[in-house]
Amino acid sequence: MEYTYKTQGTCARSINFEIDENGCLKNVKFSGGCNGNLSGIASLVEGMKIDEVINKLEGIKCGFKSTSCPDQLAKALKKTISE
Repeated sequence: MEYTYKTQGTCARSINFEIDENGCLKNVKFSGGCNGNLSGIASLVEGMKIDEVINKLEGIKCGFKSTSCPDQLAKALKKTISE
């Protein structure tokens, strides 16, 4: 199933991703933000279980901001599994 999450407090504007039937993350794409870093994050989380991604990325901050693009991905996944 495909999802779109509108980010808050980051340079990236949104995150598109899919979750397969095994609960693994697929086709993560960030809109906006630092392309190189976000492409790297997307590649690293490809095929990982949702809970693993949340555990690794939740709470990461960007500079003085209270969140980051990786943290926003964790928030998107938490929202998705709570629906």
